[in-house]
Amino acid sequence: MPDLFSPFTLKDVTLRNRIVMSPMTMYRSTEGRVDDYHVMLLGARAAGGFGLVFPEQIAITPDGRTGVHCAGLWDDSQIEGLARVTRIIREMGGVPAIQLGHTGRKGSEKLPWEGKTQLPPEHPDGWPVRAPSALPYGGRYPYPVHALTVAEIHDLHRAYAAAARRAHAAGFEWLEMHFAHGYLGASFFSPLANQRTDDYGGSLDKRLRFHREALDAVRAAWPERLPLTMRLGSDDFHPDGVQFDDAVWAVAELRRHGLDLADLSLGMNTDDVRDLPFREQGFMVERAARVRRAVGIPVGVSWNLAVPQIANAAIAEGKIDLVFLGRAALANPHWPFWAARELGHPDPLALLPEDWTWWLRNRPGPEGVLGWPAVGGAP
Repeated sequence: MPDLFSPFTLKDVTLRNRIVMSPMTMYRSTEGRVDDYHVMLLGARAAGGFGLVFPEQIAITPDGRTGVHCAGLWDDSQIEGLARVTRIIREMGGVPAIQLGHTGRKGSEKLPWEGKTQLPPEHPDGWPVRAPSALPYGGRYPYPVHALTVAEIHDLHRAYAAAARRAHAAGFEWLEMHFAHGYLGASFFSPLANQRTDDYGGSLDKRLRFHREALDAVRAAWPERLPLTMRLGSDDFHPDGVQFDDAVWAVAELRRHGLDLADLSLGMNTDDVRDLPFREQGFMVERAARVRRAVGIPVGVSWNLAVPQIANAAIAEGKIDLVFLGRAALANPHWPFWAARELGHPDPLALLPEDWTWWLRNRPGPEGVLGWPAVGGAP
């Protein structure tokens, strides 16, 4: 029976465990390029034992960023910084993953610590935002929205494919498409944001067309031997939005278009959510388990899984295949090592790099560091 520390194989990629560092926007990029900060952040999490390590969502176009300080992969000049990231993740024992996305009508933001409100299009750091329909999100996102033309939709699919080719050149071994959290893909899927009357709106089948065509474009550009996954906005928690039954159907459709794993998350297409069980530990686990049973596809989830016992049980009971950790990974770069100790793993130090393990095992005295028996002596 698998547990949190069991290897996981998908296509030609094997993860050393089921623990994933989830993408988190860090607002540290310049002109879409990542730098030393990202090498430090992501290398440390790989060294801390995470099996799969994501940088933040990587924008496929300049207007697909959350704000001007976010990373992108719309230009070849952005490959080298990400290649440095993949090298350090791999060197520290993890598998480098990338999440490609477009923020849609939730882009053009101020920095979170400056208010996280939307900047007007005429602001030097702002831009006109785009979405399936000319419907502002509202609240912190009040400015007019450009409704995408069909030609612009096709341009975005080509941008996804071009970014996927650059991601492969940068050394990533796992690619996820971000179609959740109120961003562009999520807004096409949701009737709260998509009121089109052409082939990209209306029925559930038409609202999923953007996803299918984007997935097809990336599948053609991304090596078949490497995993291609999607973070799907699976529920808007609003009576007029996406319902979870819609997501079950959608994942089955997407699997027929080459989807290898479903990362189930929230729609977030409105602030007017109803009955969101946000404070419950692991509240997405049972939903993901339903998709796993109904569709026969591996699944992963995030949201309130930072308690090791809860995360481990979700894997051991066969409900999910991967645990995605965001803030927990940021707070504790050695979360897998800590979780292994909490769960009574026979050798938590085995999750760390070999040189670290040697130093932590080898110290003078009857016991090694943190209570492990000493092996030999240390200077």
